[in-house]
Amino acid sequence: MRRKHRDLRVWQAAVELVENVYQITAAFPREEAFGLTSQMRRAAVSVPANIAEGAARSGTKELLHFLSIASGSLSELDTLVEIAERIQLIKGPNKLTTDIDQVFALLNGLSISLKRKLKN
Repeated sequence: MRRKHRDLRVWQAAVELVENVYQITAAFPREEAFGLTSQMRRAAVSVPANIAEGAARSGTKELLHFLSIASGSLSELDTLVEIAERIQLIKGPNKLTTDIDQVFALLNGLSISLKRKLKN
């Protein structure tokens, strides 16, 4: 069975984002293990997981549905990163915001392309 999700640039970028989230949250205080650390990691992992699940489905509408779920998880992660920055768990420049913006752009671009395909 071919795993076509691995060919999607959005999936690749989302997996890179997960790696970065794990690296940054590894430095969070222990008392955050079941708080922001866990929430950020789960939200991040949900993004490529939903892209992969959607890509494995049989139809374009199903893929769009899972891309929408991935976008929701990405929005959740974006909010959690903002909170972590505001409470000084993340200090100084980091790649997360740039990575999140990149994945948002790729998700949006793929969704627009698929919606056009459905119309035609």
